[in-house]
Amino acid sequence: MTTCTSVLPGGCCFPYLTAEIHHFYVPISPYTYPSLPTNYISKSITVSSIVNMMIANMEHTISSSPSLTSCRQSAGFSDKSDAVLSRRRRTELRRLKLLTSNGSDDCLSKRRRFENIENEGDHDFPYHSSVIGRRREMEDAVRIDLGFVHDDDSRKFDFYGVYDGHGGSRVAYACRERLHKLLAGEMEMKNGTTAAEEMNWEDLMVECFSKMDDEVNETDLVGSMGSTAVVAVVGDKEIVIANCGDSRAVLSAGGAAMPLSNDHKPDRPDELERIEHLGGRVIDWNGQRVLGVLATSRSIGDKQLKPYVTAKPEVIVHKRDGIEEFMILASDGLWDVMSNDLACHVVRKCLDGRIFRRRSQQMNATMKGNKPRATNAAVVLTELAIARGSKDNISVIVVNLKD
Repeated sequence: MTTCTSVLPGGCCFPYLTAEIHHFYVPISPYTYPSLPTNYISKSITVSSIVNMMIANMEHTISSSPSLTSCRQSAGFSDKSDAVLSRRRRTELRRLKLLTSNGSDDCLSKRRRFENIENEGDHDFPYHSSVIGRRREMEDAVRIDLGFVHDDDSRKFDFYGVYDGHGGSRVAYACRERLHKLLAGEMEMKNGTTAAEEMNWEDLMVECFSKMDDEVNETDLVGSMGSTAVVAVVGDKEIVIANCGDSRAVLSAGGAAMPLSNDHKPDRPDELERIEHLGGRVIDWNGQRVLGVLATSRSIGDKQLKPYVTAKPEVIVHKRDGIEEFMILASDGLWDVMSNDLACHVVRKCLDGRIFRRRSQQMNATMKGNKPRATNAAVVLTELAIARGSKDNISVIVVNLKD
C-alpha cells in the first residue's frame, strides 16, 4: 500500500492511499476528512466507493479553500451550485457510511429491506409474516406443516414453529428444516404403542429438542450460533407448546390473553439459580447475559455456552374446551414492544374484519376461509411492532382456532 498526494488547483494538497479493491484502509486527518471520525476504518469498499469518496473530499477541499473561493466565484459558480455540491457531498458521505456498515455495495435502505425480506405467506404457507426489521441480516425462520402427523385414530396434528437465531441464521434454518421431522418421527414411533390421549408430550418434546441440539452441535459450520424455538402441535383435543428461549406463544380464549410459554431470561429467578448451580454466571453487559454473552438462558446450539445454556424446553399441554379463539407464536422482536393483551386485541380485530391491510387484499381472491384474515393479522402485528420501535427481526404466526 502506497501513500500518494493529490495536488489541486491553488496549491491545496490532500493525502490518500492506493489499495486493492476489496480492502481499502483510509488514513484520517482533520484536514482530509473533517466530517468523519478520526479512527474511521472502512471495510470491503469497491472501486466506485473509493472514487466517490475522493470526489467528495476534493469538493470539500475546493469549497473550504479561501484561495479557491474567488476562483469559483469568477468562474460563475452560484449559490445554487454551492447547494448542489453540498447536497452531493452529504449524499456521498451517507452512502459511504452505509457501505462501510454493511460491507457491500448492495446494502438496502430500511424501507427496501422491509419490503424485500417480508413474507406474507402463500397458498402452502399461510398465517405468518416475517420481516428483517432494522437488522442487517434475517436470522428468524418459520415452519408451518399442516397435517404433519396422523395417528391410528385418523386424528390430524398441525405443526407451527418460530425460530429466532443469534450469531447467524444457520441454526434457525436448520431447525426450520429438521425439528418438525424429528418430532414426527418420535410421534409415529409412539403411536404404535400409546394412544394420543396418553402420550407423554413432555418426554417427546425434550427428546426431539435434544436430538436437534445434537445435530446442530455436531457440525463446525454453526460456530457460536444458536436459536430459540417455540413450537406448537395443534390437535382437535389439545394444544402442545414447547419453548426454549425468549420467543413466545400466547392463546386467546374467551376474550382473554393466556400465555402458553414463559420466556427464558438469565435473570429469571429459577434460571439464574440453575446457571449458578452449574458454576456459570449472569453478567450485566448491555442487559443480563449468560457469561456476559447471551441474553437468553435456553437455546438450541450455542455449544460454547453449555451446560449453562440448555436446549431442554418447557412444555405446556392445553386441553381444548371450545372457547379457544386463536393463538400467536412470535419472536421477541414482537414481544419486546407489545404486551400479550395488545397483540391479542389487534388480532381479534383483524379476524373480525375491523382492521385490514390494503396490501393483503390480493390474497383474498386466492385463499379460502380465514387464511387471509389470519395472514393479515400477522402482517399487521409485524408492522405495528416496527412502528413501535422494534429493532429486531420480527416473525409472527397467527393460528385461527375457530377453523
